Amino acid sequence: MNGKVIGTGPYRATKLWNETIKLFRGGLPLRRHWANFRSYDCSFTGAEAVDYLHDLLRRNYNFGPEVTRYQTLQLLRKFLKAHVIEDIKGRHGTEDFEDNGHLYRFPPLSPLKSFPTKPLFRDCGDLPRLIRWDDYEELPQRENIAPLKSSVMTSDLWNKRHSVAIGDVNECKLIRRKEITTKQVDHIWKSMTAEHLQRVLGLKSLDGVLNPTHVNGKHIVHNVFSVNKTGIVVLENKAEDMPYWVVSAMKCLANWPNGNGSKQPAYPGFERDVLKTVADYFQRLKEPLLTYHLYEVFVNILSLQQQQEVATEALQLSTLLLPPPNRRRLHLLLRLMARVCQNPHLPPLNDAIATRTL
Repeated sequence: MNGKVIGTGPYRATKLWNETIKLFRGGLPLRRHWANFRSYDCSFTGAEAVDYLHDLLRRNYNFGPEVTRYQTLQLLRKFLKAHVIEDIKGRHGTEDFEDNGHLYRFPPLSPLKSFPTKPLFRDCGDLPRLIRWDDYEELPQRENIAPLKSSVMTSDLWNKRHSVAIGDVNECKLIRRKEITTKQVDHIWKSMTAEHLQRVLGLKSLDGVLNPTHVNGKHIVHNVFSVNKTGIVVLENKAEDMPYWVVSAMKCLANWPNGNGSKQPAYPGFERDVLKTVADYFQRLKEPLLTYHLYEVFVNILSLQQQQEVATEALQLSTLLLPPPNRRRLHLLLRLMARVCQNPHLPPLNDAIATRTL
């Protein structure tokens, strides 16, 4: 159950992922369960999975006894979305894992992730190839293109080229324009963002770092163009935004003590209660701000790059891949953290941990 110790180094997150899955699949007891008057062999309940994985993580050297049951539940939700497990009807990806008697099973296919096999390149003249996005149908190509003719114009060709000027053809009939579709625009942004990220990381391929099926070109376009003057994403659907009370709590902490002037109570420890309110909101979200599919991209970047400037640029590029509501929440949260750390008037938010560390 202890498994092997995964040290620091490149692709540590992927190694931890694979090691945890091996231990979980190899040790979880499977048996026959009954549901809706039917029996299911080689299955397990959600509660059994949480119990076993929680005990496994607490005993494992790579995690330790501080792992909580809620963190274990979050990991199992990620397992379900990544098709490491599936419910008894074969559903995965869109369902929420439940810590109860709901039945699950292991799929027959291997859920282990592969590592990047392409070597790093350092030659500035060696440009990376453009990523092939298999999830996008190829853009229409022009076929049967005629070979180029001589640049010397005949009189007939000259008359055709300049027929508008000499009044032979109505001008509107010469305007032939093919509009670029929204899908093509999204594909261009998707491809160029990936190419830029690949070049920044110094890789010949993003295999093992970024799965192209998890990238949505519409998200990139929205994150680039739909922003306010401070650079924060503006959402079209206000229902996707954070609740007003969370925004008010964040403003209160960010502008402390000036942010506490709107008929809010002032008592010793009030600022800690405000911080707890904000923290509880983010902890109760259904998935991380970096999303289940993309958070390992950020971990891989940090493990690949030791240079701060390169890692910062790569992380900034990667945030363009996030869904707009997630990018907005992340941006506001990071700004709050920066303001809180730099505010000398804010009392300590924890008796044992410094504010910056907290």
